[in-house]
Amino acid sequence: MSDKIVDFSTATSGFTFQSKRDGNPVIGLSVNIDGQTSRLHKAYIQSILDAGGIPLLIPATDDTDVLREIVERVDGLLLTGGSDIDGRYFNEPTLDGLTDVNQERDMYDFLLLKIASDHQLPILGICRGMQVINVAFGGGMWQDLPSQFPTPPLNHSILVNKEKAVHTVRIERDTVLHEIFGSDEIGVNSRHHQAVKEIAQGFKITATAPDGVVEAIEAYPNRRILGVQWHPENMASEGGDAGMKRLFAHLIAEANLFKQAKAFHQKHFSVDSHCDTPMLFAEHDVNIGVRNTVGQVDLVKMKEGMLDAAFVVAYIPQSHPADEAKRYAHDLLKSMQEQIKDNREHVGQACTFAEADTLKSQGRKTIFLGIENGHALENDIDNLDFFRKMGVTYLTLCHNGANDLCDSAAGEAKHSGLSKFGKQVVKRMNELGMVIDLSHAAESTFYDVLKESKVPVIASHSSARALCDHPRDLTDEQIRALATAGGVVQVCLYSGFLVKDRKATLMDAVDHIEHIIRVGGIECVGIGSDFDGGGGIEGCNGANELINITVELLRRGYTQDNLKAIWGDNLRRVVETVQNFKGNLSKWLLIISGLGSF
Repeated sequence: MSDKIVDFSTATSGFTFQSKRDGNPVIGLSVNIDGQTSRLHKAYIQSILDAGGIPLLIPATDDTDVLREIVERVDGLLLTGGSDIDGRYFNEPTLDGLTDVNQERDMYDFLLLKIASDHQLPILGICRGMQVINVAFGGGMWQDLPSQFPTPPLNHSILVNKEKAVHTVRIERDTVLHEIFGSDEIGVNSRHHQAVKEIAQGFKITATAPDGVVEAIEAYPNRRILGVQWHPENMASEGGDAGMKRLFAHLIAEANLFKQAKAFHQKHFSVDSHCDTPMLFAEHDVNIGVRNTVGQVDLVKMKEGMLDAAFVVAYIPQSHPADEAKRYAHDLLKSMQEQIKDNREHVGQACTFAEADTLKSQGRKTIFLGIENGHALENDIDNLDFFRKMGVTYLTLCHNGANDLCDSAAGEAKHSGLSKFGKQVVKRMNELGMVIDLSHAAESTFYDVLKESKVPVIASHSSARALCDHPRDLTDEQIRALATAGGVVQVCLYSGFLVKDRKATLMDAVDHIEHIIRVGGIECVGIGSDFDGGGGIEGCNGANELINITVELLRRGYTQDNLKAIWGDNLRRVVETVQNFKGNLSKWLLIISGLGSF
């Protein structure tokens, strides 16, 4: 008999090329720090394994780059229990003698959570993990329940029978937690003396103990974050509790959806058709190569949200002096080009989708240029050629008010649709291969353009009026007409165009996408956020959060081909049709010119 503890000659003999867990989501787990050791109780690991996930212990470090690299490789995060949180994180002096804090663990946990939430990972927080979540998002804490809670609390620091329930909690209905457990009341273990005091903005209390202590919180549906105060890992892996096992299964299911969303964006091209980012440059020292708090779109956020391309526009207010509009548009576009030049290792300007494909293959982001408001033309048709040479891909004919080209959805009508000059602009844009954008246009303008244009057109940031009665949105008749003409409606993430009388959410935006699909078909819808120009909703408030739309579409059963259409193929079809028409027209002009000389 061999003296070896493990016979390494046979230990891997049963391995096959494909593991049983190939394709399973990877769950990052935070660790405890003890002296020079990063460690974690095996119950956490076993609970993830039993639920079908692959656990990965994230080393305790404050190296942001390292944590970011790890977060980009995992599909979900489990924030585990451990020491108390330093009171200074929620603007209170730490209670000496009543708290046992670990500064290194605090820094590590809060940094890890920030990076994970920036990347939109699904997150489950347990005990301390839930408290870290609440504090990180602006909530307050009871540092010590026995000495601070307004009424005598239960004993929440019971250290025995950790695999069994010691008290009950009441679960709120219409919550994800209630869906998981399927019950109004469950039994839980209890090992804590700190607890949630003020709930963080964007979260709701989903479970409470009989003494009123908060036992669970969640941010669904806008953020896939859930926290519980008890220790379900012990009850699941050691006590065999079916409900606690379902809690971990829920995390794995969410991580699997997120894994699918990441895989889609890695493989396929995605584009946001309308951002107003150049507006920020004059008043703010913004560098698109750095993650900043001023703008909703920068290269870091685009990477976090796995967005390949954005159409950024030079927005011209209707009130801008008519003889300075061209220069103003030029300067905005030039400032964007300078930003691209300064960050050329990570981004490039494209005029065609073929150029954008090349940039994606190089690991670089793409910026397309546009102009919002034909006021920039200064009533001179030759300015279309000027802007086309700068690389402008589309022109939004108007903004909030009639201009020289056409009537707007806002303000008084002047032309009953397109003006004479506006018709010339439509013709010349067709000839130049420049895409016509009908967002902001009056219905009369809309139908005039469909009649005049020889190629399809877009609405770069509009939504469905049937769901939100706003003149900026398109009626079902307009959607059908645009679809019949081969065009595309890019759903806008501006709250007032999605719902009335409340802040819109990610669910509302996806509802608009689905409505447009029902009316016009899957080929006529896309996404145009209007970020940095008023766009932004709960659950999708920056380029890094756009991947949440993909997750929700997957949740609702949309296929990879559906996602490809929505995220870029539809817009690509229109842009390439317009640009190819220009090319074919140029070819025929050469032929005609040659025949004439012959």
